[in-house]
Amino acid sequence: MTAQLIDGNALAKQIREEVAGRTQALKARGVQPRLSILLVGEDPASQVYTKHKVNDSTQTGLEATLETYPATLPEADLLARIRALNEDPSVHGILVQLPLPKHMDSHKVIETISPAKDVDGFHVASAGALMVGQPGFWPCTPYGCLKMLDAIGYDLTGKHAVVIGRSNIVGKPMALMLLGRDATVTVCHSRTRDLKSLTLQADVVVAAVGKRNVLTADMVKPGAVVIDVGMNRNDEGKLCGDVDFAGVQDVAGWITPVPGGVGPMTRAMLLVNTIQAAERAAA
Repeated sequence: MTAQLIDGNALAKQIREEVAGRTQALKARGVQPRLSILLVGEDPASQVYTKHKVNDSTQTGLEATLETYPATLPEADLLARIRALNEDPSVHGILVQLPLPKHMDSHKVIETISPAKDVDGFHVASAGALMVGQPGFWPCTPYGCLKMLDAIGYDLTGKHAVVIGRSNIVGKPMALMLLGRDATVTVCHSRTRDLKSLTLQADVVVAAVGKRNVLTADMVKPGAVVIDVGMNRNDEGKLCGDVDFAGVQDVAGWITPVPGGVGPMTRAMLLVNTIQAAERAAA
């Protein structure tokens, strides 16, 4: 068996085209959807991520502005800037790129963003809405993962999903979204006792630890769907995920590649959240 690839690049392209159509519809009503991205510090990965986000936005007609600040920026100044953007009716989405410098409290920064403009889906109000099934903004990475399952027509009802990774950014929201689709969900981490016994029962495995080869071929049930959220570097310096792709692809039924899988989908769902924020504001 050779797993079928879930092509994140192709699906993200399709989503960008859909967002572009919704953007044009708003523009016809005199509304220019706008996303403000704030980058503090010179983290190389963050610089790359924000550049991609701006480029993706431009492709859809969204207006994305990137504000860069030195790592020495006082936290109070960042909070003040966020509050100003909250009050600006021309701004529909606000994204503060993580990680932030050590002297800043990420939780405080995120909570300062208006829930109506929290297009990253990290605000406690967004988390609460997800918990109780109310309208809000879903975190972009797990949202993208769910879209990938939808793209292959995968019905989660009654299926067993294992999420490896308990972070508030991916693990916990992913579990809630899967539960919302009537799946049975087990959330664990890389040090869970006898992790293999759990993953071998799973119809869907989501690996989101940030550690190479957390999931190997002998840990996967034949025909399972494997979603690799990890972003690491191998010994040659090339991008790789949390999954031993070469081995697992011979066992799984479906698998996401790294790169070209979850990454572009995460950025695509940011655009979806932003256009949704603009549509709500214009309603």
